[in-house]
Amino acid sequence: MTQVPVLAAEGATVVLGETTLLAPTTFAVRPGEFWCLTGSNGSGKTTLLRAFLGGRSLTDGSCSVLGEPVDLARPRHRRLLASLVEPIPVARDMTLREQVTLVAASWYGNAPRTAERAEEVIERLGLSPLGERFPHQVSSGQFQLFSLALTLVRPAEVVLLDEPERHLDSHRVGLVADLLLERTREGTAFLVATHEPALTKACHGLVELV
Repeated sequence: MTQVPVLAAEGATVVLGETTLLAPTTFAVRPGEFWCLTGSNGSGKTTLLRAFLGGRSLTDGSCSVLGEPVDLARPRHRRLLASLVEPIPVARDMTLREQVTLVAASWYGNAPRTAERAEEVIERLGLSPLGERFPHQVSSGQFQLFSLALTLVRPAEVVLLDEPERHLDSHRVGLVADLLLERTREGTAFLVATHEPALTKACHGLVELV
């Protein structure tokens, strides 16, 4: 049986005036697959991610989630999609651990397993020693891992990430790559805009934008 793609782009194109922000692009990502978007700056990687989130209108073609047009006003689509494309709002007066746990509780409810889920993500991303710090007390790389923890702690069938390697050293990029691959084995699909070879070498499919 052929699986319905979690994400599909069919000739997705964005033109603004005389400027092409995204050349016609076609591909499909199925459950449990990890795909990367590559290309030079300005080739349309972030534009395409925003189109899948409903934040960028296409000039031509389509972007769909499980065969349906994206509409994050629908609870079903909000639960399907998690993303780190735009900066995530954070609370200055709550610790990293408290905020990751709060996001988990907003999706799973206030149960013992909720705190366990939060702690698992915190530990996998190497944030356990920083759990009692506040966002303004961590480095840019640590804050990036915190943002990824806020994204990955919630349930989702597909996750969109824009340059998750930003501000990370090679060791931390490895932590992220390992966690993404583990999640694909659990059935989550990933679409990641990246310049990082460690991620493109690990992915199942590659879309090169021009």
